[in-house]
Amino acid sequence: MEERREYLLALDGGTGSFRAILFQKDGVQKAIEQIEWEHPVYDEYPGSVGFDFEKNWEIIQRCIRNLIEKNNIAPEDIKGISTDSMREGFILYDENQKELIGFSNIDARAKEEVISLKREHPTLEMEIYLETGETFALSAVPRLLWVQKNKPDLYQKAKYMNMINDWIVFKLTGKIVSEPSNSSTSGLFDLAKREWLPEVAKKCGLKDDIFPPVYESGVPVGNVSAETARQTGLSESTIVVCGGGDSQLGCIGVGSIKPNQAALFGGSFWQYEFNTDKPYVDDRGRIRVNCHSVPSVWQQEAIAWSSGLVMRWFRDAFLDLDVELAKQLGTSVYALMDQKAKEIPIGCYGMHSIFADVMNFRNLKHASPTFTNFSIDPLKFNKATFYKSIMENAGLITLGHLKMVEEITGNKPDEIFFAGGSAYSELWSQTIADILGIRVITPKEKEATALGAAFLAGIGSGVYDNLEETTQYVQIDKVYEPDMDNHRKYLEIFNDWQVLYKELLNISDKGLTDYMWIAPGSE
Repeated sequence: MEERREYLLALDGGTGSFRAILFQKDGVQKAIEQIEWEHPVYDEYPGSVGFDFEKNWEIIQRCIRNLIEKNNIAPEDIKGISTDSMREGFILYDENQKELIGFSNIDARAKEEVISLKREHPTLEMEIYLETGETFALSAVPRLLWVQKNKPDLYQKAKYMNMINDWIVFKLTGKIVSEPSNSSTSGLFDLAKREWLPEVAKKCGLKDDIFPPVYESGVPVGNVSAETARQTGLSESTIVVCGGGDSQLGCIGVGSIKPNQAALFGGSFWQYEFNTDKPYVDDRGRIRVNCHSVPSVWQQEAIAWSSGLVMRWFRDAFLDLDVELAKQLGTSVYALMDQKAKEIPIGCYGMHSIFADVMNFRNLKHASPTFTNFSIDPLKFNKATFYKSIMENAGLITLGHLKMVEEITGNKPDEIFFAGGSAYSELWSQTIADILGIRVITPKEKEATALGAAFLAGIGSGVYDNLEETTQYVQIDKVYEPDMDNHRKYLEIFNDWQVLYKELLNISDKGLTDYMWIAPGSE
């Protein structure tokens, strides 16, 4: 009799799309289905980016059904399911567990609420940050106040709140629960106790009784419901397991699960995650602090704004001919540009690109994007030079984050896992190693977040005994050792870059140039 297979299903609710990704027990990806979803924007509410739970549930059903049918998967072979999602996005429900309103992670409609909170309660943000690791810029607090003011009928009906990965769990099982990693991005969660913090809601004039039970990531919630099995093709025997926020699960997917380990995710935004054995909050509020999806582990998180988006902009704006050439050669435009850019000396002949600052969580703003200190010499300052300069800028910001975390915690990593789209570039990976002065490790499975969700699904369904067991299935692609001579040169460049950035930010502060981005309520 043929041995039954054991599959693990990761359901990934990203900012731009939903993906159902099936993995084998050994961490090898078996199949993937992806459908883009669009978040509603309401013209009457500037900055609004909602979450359409009705349409998005239809998309989730379609993805799962397509994955099962196209790949001839026996539903009962899927032993466990876990979920991850964009962070900060959340859902409100009424007493009958009917969704009332949803917010995506990029919703910015609560600008006035942020300003009002800071003006009326000047010390409140820092008080809350010391307990939650969050500031008003990205937290749920201003958006809940917005609902209270602009949708009072919905606010009065609100009985439960949880995050989008938890919402997917709810749609699968019918149970409203939460977990620490994504809940800790809400600004309403006690970092140290790893539970909801109703006192913060009360301080801000909000309901303090809408918070569901907390399950640690990897804990089973229940089986797929009969209704969901009918809608998706899943089996009722499949166990649904609490997942987490995308970055935290990405760390699990690359094997960064212990204190003092670090990971860097090079996507649209770059996230530096450093694991700690307790929640180290910064007395200046410069850095974000989250619960890891690993019990008794926390994370210092620093975000480099739009590093991946900047490279995509450069490709679309200036590399159209290179894109066509790459197609003809059967390669990617990034691989083609890497070959050209690797001949450019470090420091790009003294040119700097400015596309974000080292994170200052309490006052998130970034100077006008700039390339500066270049001449009209085409042999030196050409597409390859500008391309490499963008790479170096992302690395310099990351170096700033590494230094800041070391200042706060007293620790720094001796190696770093690098995943995400940017990690496909060997040049970028080596540049990061040289700038940071530490070993850079890239995994074979670049879908680290989904793999992390699959590992949690396996733990909750009994396929694995513990997280340590899963690390054997994290396959390493390449290891990049730093060139320490280059590192010393980059330290000098970093010092110059910091001085230059302050001057450029001052110009934006004076209103002479536009900010690249500024958070609601920042000054």
